[in-house]
Amino acid sequence: MAESSPNASGSGLQASSSIDAPVDAGVDGIAVTVFASSDEASVRAAFEIATLVRERQKAGRPAVLGLATGSTPKRLYAELVRMHQEEGLSFANVVVFNLDEYWPMERDARQCYRRYLGAQLLDHVDIDPKSVHLVDGAVALDDVRETCERYEDLIREAGGIDLQLLGIGRTGHIGFNEPGSGRETRTRLITLDKSTRLDAASDFFGEWNVPRNAVTMGVGTILEARRILLLAFGEHKASIVQRALEGEVTPALAASFLREHRDVEFLLDPQAAAELTRFKTPWRKPETRGAISWDGPMTKRAVVWLAREVDKAILKLTDEDYKDHDLGDLLAARGSAYDINIEVFKSLQRTINGWPGGKPGRPREDGSPDVVPKRVVVFSPHPDDDVISMGGTLIRLCDQGHDVHVAYQTSGNIAVWDDDAVRHADFLVEACRAFGLHEDSGDAERLLREVREFVATKVPGQSDLASVRTLKGLVRRTEARAAAAASGVALERICFLDLPFYETGKVKKNAVGEDDYAILVELLDRVRPHQIYAAGDLADPHGTHRVCLDAILEVLRRLRDRDWMSDCNVWLYRGAWQEWEPHEIEMAVPLSPDEVLRKRMAIFKHESQKDRALFPGSDQREFWQRAEARNRATAELYDRLGLPEYQAIEGFVRWRDFGHSETARD
Repeated sequence: MAESSPNASGSGLQASSSIDAPVDAGVDGIAVTVFASSDEASVRAAFEIATLVRERQKAGRPAVLGLATGSTPKRLYAELVRMHQEEGLSFANVVVFNLDEYWPMERDARQCYRRYLGAQLLDHVDIDPKSVHLVDGAVALDDVRETCERYEDLIREAGGIDLQLLGIGRTGHIGFNEPGSGRETRTRLITLDKSTRLDAASDFFGEWNVPRNAVTMGVGTILEARRILLLAFGEHKASIVQRALEGEVTPALAASFLREHRDVEFLLDPQAAAELTRFKTPWRKPETRGAISWDGPMTKRAVVWLAREVDKAILKLTDEDYKDHDLGDLLAARGSAYDINIEVFKSLQRTINGWPGGKPGRPREDGSPDVVPKRVVVFSPHPDDDVISMGGTLIRLCDQGHDVHVAYQTSGNIAVWDDDAVRHADFLVEACRAFGLHEDSGDAERLLREVREFVATKVPGQSDLASVRTLKGLVRRTEARAAAAASGVALERICFLDLPFYETGKVKKNAVGEDDYAILVELLDRVRPHQIYAAGDLADPHGTHRVCLDAILEVLRRLRDRDWMSDCNVWLYRGAWQEWEPHEIEMAVPLSPDEVLRKRMAIFKHESQKDRALFPGSDQREFWQRAEARNRATAELYDRLGLPEYQAIEGFVRWRDFGHSETARD
């Protein structure tokens, strides 16, 4: 591989395409392997576990595994189950210890890690139940210490852990070893960090339902394992992975202690590896400089980085700036600072596009006539992602006369407060009474009673009744319709797909299947769009945004031979939490102050998500505040790089998995 960067092709989405085989990216003697995808990393880890189990079987010895939970190892466990069912992999000689558990936590609770390991792995293989040792979150407080000491004894009696699986949390925790956990800590009760509880909020239907404590193996316990595999996937893990591998070894970041282990390996996807120096700024590592291919994307990335590093506009960078910041090789490969600056500046300048759907009478970049107006499909994973993430561009597309369709992929019905459901049922009753509709039917009153009674007795984590889910879905649907209409979308162009994979009534969703694909195919074949916009978030490979994106891309691959696909561009936007980096952006749509205000008012239509969203994530600001700050920051960054100053900018990258034409730039 000529260049070391997983993002060399221009955007985070295309990161995987630049790694077609595992890349050894070791950091200071620590084994780090970057795979093309989280699936490939998971399969590799499963293969290593299977190899260990089989080797121990031949030797007549047990294989002692330490198992992690959460979303990261799910694919790994699925592969182990497949190997058991299809390849005869036996777990008869396996001894299992799990890493941690919430406390207090009933053994049959939906969020219990005992239940998780059973559902994901243990219930599907031939392991002896007596060989399964799980941290108990149901013990009384007075018994926790003794239980933890006994757990340590059981690990020692088993001969120690042969292979320990780990994930990594946003605070750098391994297990639940939060900041402050020392190297010698053992299995114990610990208080969870607020950010950890926020990350778990969706599993518990609200942060206030997340236990404040957990029982976890200690850092010292983990480090005694003979072999450790840490898996990390997604952009949201990139920063903490970088700190764990390249920062200070400190109790403030428990995962950093892994660098003191004799046999540990980090298995990453390109997104989780993106902040490592080898990938983010390879010119700063002597061992990777000679492998850099200074093509257009890499040059653009380096120059933008340099301009930000020295706080200069691109056209003001000098040869000395390049040389003083490890970019002398770039000068040798591409010429003087003046020539490089002009090239990159013009590349960024061309991204600015006030006519995202094309300008009447303006040809494409290749000189061929452009199609204006265009048929456009904007996919929105949840009922508000369209206006939050690309509301200004949506407004502009409508104002400029394009035939814009908005397709909401999921109902979003789990993200509505219970009291909002009661309020809307109450409104329905009052509306029926006001218009005389109640005389023929008492259905509205019965619905209101049912909703009130259910909400009054609902326990944390309990799935909603079907009627309550339907009501909450209608709340999101009417808000989405109002927001899209406020953006200029015709009512008949607003589509609610309600993809079946989402409709479980639980935070945990089903796998995407043929029914989901069929709905997407029908829409696209009916509209035959010239442009498609989709959420390009890679922050969570198991989150709804990523699942919705993968479904769209799979359908587009299936439809690649349709005649309309030859003239279709696919643009990817980001969510409310982050924006594409300037070197990644391929279309920057500038927004005027009036358009920013119109976008805000459209977001305000989502009343159930305003003031306090049910699942706000780690950022406690309202969605409109996040979106405006993100768009303003992009505009300010363009300004600092020496480009025109705008009120706000929404950024997009293009998906390149099939041939397409170019849209004319303004």
